[in-house]
Amino acid sequence: MNANEIIIPCRLSYANVWEARQSMEGDKMQYSCCLLIPKSDTGTLQRIKALMAKIESEAVTTKWGGKKPASYAHPLLRDGDTDPNKGCDDNYAGCFFINAKANADHAPKIIDAQCNPIMDRDEVYSGCYANVKVSIFAYNNPKGGKGLAAGLVAIQKTKDGERLGGDTGTEGFEVLSTDVEAMLG
Repeated sequence: MNANEIIIPCRLSYANVWEARQSMEGDKMQYSCCLLIPKSDTGTLQRIKALMAKIESEAVTTKWGGKKPASYAHPLLRDGDTDPNKGCDDNYAGCFFINAKANADHAPKIIDAQCNPIMDRDEVYSGCYANVKVSIFAYNNPKGGKGLAAGLVAIQKTKDGERLGGDTGTEGFEVLSTDVEAMLG
């Protein structure tokens, strides 16, 4: 791992990890995922905050012209209980969260507990639990301001969880008898 990478145990939300997509019309194609980190996982949160502080310190001289911004328009580590966009979402309650993205030409590696590639797209989804490797970096964008962001590197699924925000596809259907099939055909 490089010095700016960290592996975060979390629950996945908005797991757009199989195909690059645009978040809004005109945006570039990206993979993305929201990492839900329980507030009770103080060890992980301390490691994230320490890495963020290190990267901020370096960015003051390398990217931000000698001065740390007073605040960020898009903070990297956000509080799921108080964030104006997530504060009423029960799935974010009691968690901090990080949005991680990867460009379309850098798909995240997706592996199982034994580090074997996962090929079945139904295996990694919003709601499952995973160890997620992200690369945290500083940016200075004329349109987006200054801040920290997380690059989505790899996902290791650790266990299943209740699916978030969506139907499981064919759940609820019953096998049709040949009489019903003929009537429908």
